Amino acid sequence: MGLKRPAEDDLSPTGKVAKAKIESDYTLAFPSLSHPASHPPAFQRPSQLLTFSYSPSRVLQFDDSALRYFVNPPHGADLNYGYENWTRRPEERGRIDGLLSAWSRFKKSLNGQNPEIGVISWRGVITKILTAPYEERDVWELNVMCVDGTMYFEEHLSDAKLKEKSDLEPRHRLQSYYGYSFESYCTSSTPDEHEHHPSGTSGAVGWGGDVDTNVQWCSVVKTKLGDTRIIIGGEVDCVRGKYAGNTDNFVELKTSLSIRGPQDEAKFEKKLLKFYFQSFLLGVPEVFVGFRKPSGYLTTTQVFQTVQIPRLVRGKPGAWDPNVCLAWGDRFLSFLRNTIKGGSKGNVWRIKFTPKTGVSAVLLDDVDVRDVEGGEDRVGFLPKWYWEEMSGAVAYDSEVRTQTKSEGASSKVGTVVVPSGWKI
Repeated sequence: MGLKRPAEDDLSPTGKVAKAKIESDYTLAFPSLSHPASHPPAFQRPSQLLTFSYSPSRVLQFDDSALRYFVNPPHGADLNYGYENWTRRPEERGRIDGLLSAWSRFKKSLNGQNPEIGVISWRGVITKILTAPYEERDVWELNVMCVDGTMYFEEHLSDAKLKEKSDLEPRHRLQSYYGYSFESYCTSSTPDEHEHHPSGTSGAVGWGGDVDTNVQWCSVVKTKLGDTRIIIGGEVDCVRGKYAGNTDNFVELKTSLSIRGPQDEAKFEKKLLKFYFQSFLLGVPEVFVGFRKPSGYLTTTQVFQTVQIPRLVRGKPGAWDPNVCLAWGDRFLSFLRNTIKGGSKGNVWRIKFTPKTGVSAVLLDDVDVRDVEGGEDRVGFLPKWYWEEMSGAVAYDSEVRTQTKSEGASSKVGTVVVPSGWKI
């Protein structure tokens, strides 16, 4: 397929040829759900590379200071509690700077090896891609760059979309808080507690502390879909027992309305698709779900082993199939590679997914690229320091916060695992 290009590119004020927006006749059709792939691509079990934390002031730190440990929540917990004290991180563009800082740090441990990586992205973006075959409502967009054979994905959020996410109706805002409140009831700063927290002076039994969504503990893993090696970063809610430096006892925490009949059950089984891939992509073996009343009071909890979730829906009317998702994901990545290969390293593409239709690609012009940069020191959406590091202009990442004298001695220092010979 060819690309449609204007007859002449306009000259910029500097006299250079300005990048023109190229409408692409590259499209990827929506997958058929009635004819699933007979041979879905292999997906390699994720292997953890390192961890990092975000502090309350949103400083990236290569330690495990934000790590939380699972505790059992009290029966009947009030998920409305602490709402007025919620420190809510502002909605912002889907930058991958933290993940790039982690990847930059990890690469320095490879002693000169330069592994061929196909994709670097946050887990949320990969989840959107893989679950797209069953998405019926939401349109989403990505900004994509390909530099030295590696594709970088950033979720594109327009100013209007950011405002929409920031200005939630009070009811929807409260419902979004319930999930964070559940995390507080289910987590502790120490691994010693096997039961819920003791009663506080406030009378909120089991409350683990006011919610601050600036604070996050993140894991970075390597995996492979088909022939594409992928680096994925994502937040981990907590670990069960003591943290052993791997993903074996990670726990994903979720809330859902109590199931009162067949209709509620069908809705929940649909939600399990997202629960499954969010955990599957980071190697999280367990999803702990709290079921609640519409009023926000916890009724029951249930443990789901991630690998067993697809069996719960298999054979049911309208059931989702993870193999369909993996086959689509492999096609999607191949489509992108074939569409954007061979262009300028600084090119930024806008990828748009429309339910029931498929995917389209547009090469952004200079005006749209400046909008993506957002007035920040970037090349496209990649931070300038990372761009220079890839070009060999600097020997280290000045943005990365590291530990000093205590590094290597403290059990709180972030884990870095060097794979033998870097074989994926």
